Amino acid sequence: MDSEVRQRKPTATSPTEQDITELQKHSSKPASDPRLKHGISMQIIRSLLLAAWFECCIFAIFATQLIGCPLYILNKDYYYTYMAYTKQCFGLAITALTQWAAPTLFRVSGDKSVRGQLHLSDDGLLRTQFPERLVMIANHQVYTDWIYLWWFAYTNSMHGRLFIILKESLKYIPVVGQGMMFYGFIFMARKWVSDKPRLEYRLQKLKSKHQGSQSGQPNFDPMWLLIFPEGTNLSNNTKRKSDEFGAKQGYPSFKHQILPRSTGLFFCLQQLKGTVDWVYDSTIAYEGPPNGSYPDKYFTLRSTYLQGRPPTSVNVHWRRFAVADIPLEDQKEFDAWLRARWAEKDALMDQYFETGRFPSELAGTIEAKNPTVEQKVALEAGFVESHVRLHHWVELGLIFMVLVGAALLCRVVLG
Repeated sequence: MDSEVRQRKPTATSPTEQDITELQKHSSKPASDPRLKHGISMQIIRSLLLAAWFECCIFAIFATQLIGCPLYILNKDYYYTYMAYTKQCFGLAITALTQWAAPTLFRVSGDKSVRGQLHLSDDGLLRTQFPERLVMIANHQVYTDWIYLWWFAYTNSMHGRLFIILKESLKYIPVVGQGMMFYGFIFMARKWVSDKPRLEYRLQKLKSKHQGSQSGQPNFDPMWLLIFPEGTNLSNNTKRKSDEFGAKQGYPSFKHQILPRSTGLFFCLQQLKGTVDWVYDSTIAYEGPPNGSYPDKYFTLRSTYLQGRPPTSVNVHWRRFAVADIPLEDQKEFDAWLRARWAEKDALMDQYFETGRFPSELAGTIEAKNPTVEQKVALEAGFVESHVRLHHWVELGLIFMVLVGAALLCRVVLG
C-alpha cells in the first residue's frame, strides 16, 4: 500500500527556459496586456445587456424543462435524455456568455496518462477525447471553475451529461436552482447523516443502464461526475481554517490549496465502482495573481463578466488514475491517497509559479490541422491553446428550438 499512498513527483517535463520564452513571445495574450477595465456607466450597460440575454436563455431553458416534465410519467428514458438536452443548452449559454463578455485563453497540458486525448479541432478549438463515464476532481480556486470545466465537457460533447456535486443553498436560487434540480445535480448540506442517503439515491440513478442501439447489450449512461474535494473555494479564510484543521490532525499544509475532504469522494467511488474506470484530475491555475496570493481577490464573477477583466489565461493540467488502483477498501488509506495526490498538485502549482507554465508530456501527441503560429509554438512544447468559444453561433438555436416548435404547434392547433 505504501506504493499507492506515497507521493509521486510530477513526471511531466517542465518547459525549458527557451520554451517559456517562445511561448510568452507568441502568446495571444502576453503577461503585460493591460486588460480592459470598464467604468461604472459601461458596467451598468454591460450588466443590463448580459443579464437580459442570459436571463432570456435561462427562462427559455426552464420553460423547455417544464414542457418535458410529462415524459417522466410516460417514459423515464426519454425524460432523462430530454433533460440532458436542456443541460446541453445551459452549457451552450454559459460558453457563449464567456465568449462574449469574458474572452478567456486556455492553456492545457497533461502527463502521459492523457496522451492522445487532447487535440485541436479544424476550427482551432480544443477537442478532448475523454471517456463517456468518469469522475472528475479539481482544486477549487474561484467560482468560475465550474463554468470552465463545463466548457471542457463541451469540447468532449459531454456538456449535456455533466453532473456536479454542489452546496445545498444553490438549489434555492430562483429558476436556476430548480433548473439544476432537473439536471440531476447533487446538493449537499455538509452534514453526512443527511447527505449520505441523498447521495446514495442520486448515485444509484447514475448507475442506470440503457439499451445500446448498436450492440444490443445494456450500457451505462454517459456521465461526468464533477467533485471539488476541498468542498469550497480557496481564500484567506478557508485556507486558515484548513491549516488549523490539518495541524490538529498532524497533516502538513499546502501552499496553494486547502486540504481535500475524502468522505464524499470515497463514497462516490465505492458506489460507482464497476461502472466507472477512471478518475480524471485537473489542476487549475489562473494567470495574474502573484505567488502567495489567491485568485478569489482578482477574479470574481463581477470582475470577470461585468467589468471585462477575465484572467489573462487559465492553465489546466490533466492526469488520470485507474479506479482499480485506488484504495477503496479503507477510508483512512483512501484519505492518505487523496492527500498524496493533492501534494502532487501543490508541486505542480509550484512549477507553474516558477515558470508560468505547468509541465507537460503531450509534445508530439497532439493532433492539429490548421494551428495558428501561436498555437503551433505551444503544441511543440506540449500545450494546447484555445479560447473558450462555441464552434458556431447557430448552436444557440438549440436553446429556443422547443419553445419555437411549441409556439408553432399552438398556432396551428388554435388557428
